[in-house]
Amino acid sequence: MELRDYFEKNPHVALAFSGGVDSAYLLYAANRHAKSLRAYYVKSAFQPQLELEDAMRMAEQLGVELKILPLDLLEDSAITANVSNRCYFCKRKIFSTILEAAQKDGFTLIIDGTNASDEAEDRPGMKALQEFSIASPLRLCGLGKDEIRRRSKEAGLFTWNKPAYSCLATRIPHGETITEEKLKKTERAEAYLTTLGFSDFRLRLLGSSAKLQLPTSQLKQALEMRDVIVKELRKDYSAVLLDLEARDE
Repeated sequence: MELRDYFEKNPHVALAFSGGVDSAYLLYAANRHAKSLRAYYVKSAFQPQLELEDAMRMAEQLGVELKILPLDLLEDSAITANVSNRCYFCKRKIFSTILEAAQKDGFTLIIDGTNASDEAEDRPGMKALQEFSIASPLRLCGLGKDEIRRRSKEAGLFTWNKPAYSCLATRIPHGETITEEKLKKTERAEAYLTTLGFSDFRLRLLGSSAKLQLPTSQLKQALEMRDVIVKELRKDYSAVLLDLEARDE
């Protein structure tokens, strides 16, 4: 089944929008083929400002109405406890918020950007999608990440080569309490590293230290910029560590 066929059968959709590669392409396709569409972005301390800015930019580029829904995930102890299936509790909160807003706007079908490359066993939040009957057209139509990037590039979407992104909470080890302070300093550090030209990296919390995980191709640059990186990140961390087991590219 093609996406056009999907939206012919389901012409009125509300999209859980993150601003990432997958949901951006789904927004583009729904905007072309659905009869009515609205996008919903849940803004919490778990998403950096840069992600919201990308979501707003894409919605503006496509001329789609975007509703921003503030949500305090830190008030839920099941989430801040940061157990191994924390993502499940997060997704339940996020999708219940979107579902409530969408129903008020007259939408009964919620879709998201899960694609055919996403393995259910690797995503604890997939259970929450099933419980809320969230539809995943990209997955249903057999579209994986590589094909979505190719189609996004053809469509002129600036997100086509955007690195995969996971929420700020994933930088905190399981079992360690999630706090606003930890999330904010992670966001500050990653935003700073982005201004230096680094991409597709993670900054993990290791005790009171920061552990920087970079693609192999960026390790040399990190060593060359060691002094400025350490100077900035030591404002929030007791030490700055470089993981030599680089992220896959």
